[in-house]
Amino acid sequence: MSYRVAVDTGGTFTDFVFLDEQSGRIEIMKVPSTRGNESVAIVDGLSRWLESKGIGAEQISFFAHSTTVGTNAMLEESGARTGLLITEGFRGVYEVGEQSRGYGSVIYDLFFDKPSMLVPPRLTEEIAERVLFDGAILHPLDEAQARTSIMKLVDAGVESIAVCLLFSFRNPQHEARIGALIRELAPHINVSVSSDIVPQMREYYRLSTTVVNAYLNPLLESYLQRLDSRLQELAMQTPQRYVMRSNGGLATFDGAAKRSVQTVLSGPAAGVMAAQAFARASGVHEMVTFDMGGTSTDVALITGGQAMRRMSGKVNRRDLLIPMLDIHTVAAGGGTVAWIDELGSLQVGPRSAGSVPGPVCYSRGGTEVTITDANLILGYLNADFPLAGGSLRLDRQAALKAIEQRIATPLGLSVTQAARGIIEIVNVKMQEAIKVVSSNRGYDLRDFYLYSFGGAGSLHAGQIARELGMRGVIIPTFPGVTAALGLLLSDLRHDYVQSELRDVRDITAEAMNAHFERLVRQARDELSAEGFCDDEIRFEFHLDMRYAGQGYELTVAVPAYPVDSADPALLRAQFDREHARLTGHSAPTEAVEIVNYRVAGVVAVPQAPMTNPFTHAAEATVEQALLGTTGVYFDEVSSATPVVDRTRLPPGSSITGPALLLQADTTIIVQPGETAVIDPAFGHIEILLS
Repeated sequence: MSYRVAVDTGGTFTDFVFLDEQSGRIEIMKVPSTRGNESVAIVDGLSRWLESKGIGAEQISFFAHSTTVGTNAMLEESGARTGLLITEGFRGVYEVGEQSRGYGSVIYDLFFDKPSMLVPPRLTEEIAERVLFDGAILHPLDEAQARTSIMKLVDAGVESIAVCLLFSFRNPQHEARIGALIRELAPHINVSVSSDIVPQMREYYRLSTTVVNAYLNPLLESYLQRLDSRLQELAMQTPQRYVMRSNGGLATFDGAAKRSVQTVLSGPAAGVMAAQAFARASGVHEMVTFDMGGTSTDVALITGGQAMRRMSGKVNRRDLLIPMLDIHTVAAGGGTVAWIDELGSLQVGPRSAGSVPGPVCYSRGGTEVTITDANLILGYLNADFPLAGGSLRLDRQAALKAIEQRIATPLGLSVTQAARGIIEIVNVKMQEAIKVVSSNRGYDLRDFYLYSFGGAGSLHAGQIARELGMRGVIIPTFPGVTAALGLLLSDLRHDYVQSELRDVRDITAEAMNAHFERLVRQARDELSAEGFCDDEIRFEFHLDMRYAGQGYELTVAVPAYPVDSADPALLRAQFDREHARLTGHSAPTEAVEIVNYRVAGVVAVPQAPMTNPFTHAAEATVEQALLGTTGVYFDEVSSATPVVDRTRLPPGSSITGPALLLQADTTIIVQPGETAVIDPAFGHIEILLS
């Protein structure tokens, strides 16, 4: 007997999924997260489960983890003390940045401030050297001066150093030598070299990405070492220990620690990969994922059964030039705080009560009103049915008193009116997030389902999807731990990139294949070092392309490799079509440039089965699943609403709203006029909207 274990650490709960490899049976568990030392909740929860099963950790054959260490360090600006080495005469690149302040209302903000620099000017040193745009060396590296600059940073107490020299993506010789010098002079210092982290053009973005990697590396490396050590103390012997990356692929512990910048969307990415696996298995190819947890809501678009990816993005306003799933995050979770501003207006977010002290109704010392408290007052959550598999009981009276004192009385509202206002405000915020990844990019939401998961998602999904005019709502079998389940539905994936700017008319198929082959060799070497054979690796090929002179690129898939002589023209036509879809126009007569070559090395790992885990309910009836009734405020008056055990609903059955469907990891709201149908094949719920 052996088990595959997946752990997703969130801001409020740490979620576990345990897969019995022999029977295919899945078990789930939720425990409160331990902010500041997330490994404690992981190991304690795992130990508790092993004890309950009467087995040892040596029976765990696979362990995968999605982590918030990098995300939290970015949001809280609590990363390592970092130094920067940059080409002489270019120390201002990081401070100047992209000279942009974003879009929307921020354009008119008279008090706008750029994000603080993760490396202050006093920890930036210039290096005497110069590489030209074509990779030729104009001025050799002055090693004596480089040693002096390195020691200045070491003496200043830095824990990590980022190295980013001009045009190093064309010739990494100087960066590689400086990295070697740092390891020689100060082996205790963590080193991030831009030509290793992101060898592509765009000077500031390459610099920003390398700085973030250096800023996070010591934290993630230390965290993974602690976690690995504690797993070894449990006698876990499997070498298959992985971390989810922002690109939706797994990486080994060592691989993730070297490129920590690639883990900043680790948790949300795992949930999207679970949704993608469902889309491909079920045939429901058009979906918007809606992951509402305790701290935030993450949304992403899946079209044609494929999750959308992008090659750059921002996290806490910091620019990152890395492949990532196209996930948009908004501060809206069960623990998001509702408050009244100085003008007397009700506001929701962005602050969160987290897991400690958490919502008022958790009775852990929380005093600020949250989304969870409002849902409890409206009856969407029920104090008679505890959360997190029975481990968390809710105090309705405490929530009522807090909303009355902090929100309702100051605004002259009843408690239920105040709670409803809180829910309506946060729903609008989440709707706007959904539009960012869909209708704002030319997609028609009437063609899409809302794939809702996260512990709180099922409380809001029906109303949000109905107001957006979507096809319906799909709720997976274990919505509260879907992100953890996604770790068991993901392959190992490494992305590689190389910049080479050239007009597509001037490049041959042979030259394109040569660029791809260099990246393929790099992928094989790295994956081989991690213990994978050549026949286990498959490759994906893409090009970043743009109209000549544009300031942005679009990524186009290469349909087959090796490329033949007709493909450059076909790829150019494909680029025109993609540009027209995204922007509404194209320019077929204008010159098109290839900017970057991309290769992804993918190793398939055994995945969890996509089957109905509730087949035991096949002989049951809907009436047998009924637990009772409770009062729910779907409008201004409390209505007696059936409460149903979701796990006992037979496949193919349906429930007409209003109803509350309960299971260990979530509560599902079926609004009046809606119908919830239990899919017989996969066990998910489809909510048909009124």
